Amino acid sequence: MVKVELGAASLIAGGRRARRLAACGALIAVALSASGCSMFDQFNPFGAEKYKMEVKPDVPASKTYDQGLEKLANGAPKEAAKKFTDLGKQYPESDWARKGLLMTVYASYEAGEFTDAETSAEKYLKDYPNSPDAAYIAYLQANAYYGQIPDISRDQDAANKALAAFQDILKKYPKSEYVEDAKFKITVCEDQLAGKEMSIGRFYLARHNYTAAINRFRNVLQFYQTTRHAPEALYRLVEAYMGLGITEEAQTAAAVLGHNFPDSQWYKDAYSVLQSHGLSPHEDTGSWMAKIYHVVVPS
Repeated sequence: MVKVELGAASLIAGGRRARRLAACGALIAVALSASGCSMFDQFNPFGAEKYKMEVKPDVPASKTYDQGLEKLANGAPKEAAKKFTDLGKQYPESDWARKGLLMTVYASYEAGEFTDAETSAEKYLKDYPNSPDAAYIAYLQANAYYGQIPDISRDQDAANKALAAFQDILKKYPKSEYVEDAKFKITVCEDQLAGKEMSIGRFYLARHNYTAAINRFRNVLQFYQTTRHAPEALYRLVEAYMGLGITEEAQTAAAVLGHNFPDSQWYKDAYSVLQSHGLSPHEDTGSWMAKIYHVVVPS
């Protein structure tokens, strides 16, 4: 009898709790409705606005493209590049994506954002290698490297990349309209790289590190002998080899210098250095200098 009474009491108590919970739930629902769910927001660990749904209207590809062109026309190439980039994202695997990428390269280059231009150009040439505009994109990429060439006191990675890129234009697009400018800029890049080698070579020579200096001057003759630095490189080799006491190579350097640049001041100075030691220019045909120079500049 006691057990039955206890059970009834539990049922009565449980019913009361259920009614209280229901009443509380109704109150919460009313409160949420009145407050715009602000109470729920207080318990939302992610915040109310972070995952707010927003439906953006579709923008036709032609309109995005025209917006980019308008930005370019108004002198805002950086903003234009963003529009053209958006075009590729909105319409991937379409011709609009190709057009957008092409214009991204151009707009980035015009904005002076050379790294972005290089990256976009690399992607374009990879995705559309047979495009009629591939030569133009390769030309923009080469000029992006070219635009970053620093003075010879700094690292010349950009000059090396520009040189390789312009040389690729001659190989891959020999009939393109960019060939003549590429040839000119190749000479500029080579002169820059030769100048860097000469600068380092002189540094070593002044510190009597003759072997290191010779290696640098040799690079000039081997890779950049058609530049304006070649005569000085040959003269410096005379100095360096005399410093090491290797007179035969010093005489050869002077002879090659006299053969190719007989009227230069560098040859006159080299002749004087040898004469002061009772020597004169004499070419050893087995010397690396004679072999390297005669391959490119026939005697």
